Amino acid sequence: MATLKDSIESYILAKDGNRPHRMTDAFAPDASLAMTVKTAAIAFPQETQGRDAIAAVLVSDFALKYENVYTFCVGAMPEHGQREFSCDWLVCMTEKTTGAARVGYGRYDWTGEAHTAHVTQLHITIEEMETLPATSAGSVLRWASSLPYPWCERAALNRDAPGNAILRRIIEQLKR
Repeated sequence: MATLKDSIESYILAKDGNRPHRMTDAFAPDASLAMTVKTAAIAFPQETQGRDAIAAVLVSDFALKYENVYTFCVGAMPEHGQREFSCDWLVCMTEKTTGAARVGYGRYDWTGEAHTAHVTQLHITIEEMETLPATSAGSVLRWASSLPYPWCERAALNRDAPGNAILRRIIEQLKR
């Protein structure tokens, strides 16, 4: 039987790999998405209803602008049988048009169905999204690809992290 952990992993694989068909493994058909965006550096609708609409916003539309996406759930994983779960997240990616690196963080608040563990509600808070020069992309992506994926303990974030001041500040925020 699927768990909330499985559904979250399906979402991460769908979003990061531009695989909208994987959203059927993650979300209930009538799921809802709420977004709190605390930065002008990226935009999303505040509310989205239904798995197909969520897949369009978080996978298909997202993939039009970004590639090389690594999304990490930072901290502990949900326990077996858990229906509600919150965690910090970190994303590293590049812009398709410019090659610039993007690094951001925030919080996920998940609610899953009792029987299937499909996500019925997801609230995503985007605390910060920073753009780094294209010359930073290689080091950021090498570092991201070396981290445990998609579940990453806070202590692992420091391992071989590039010396970029913005990235270091974001890592420090996630270690709190």
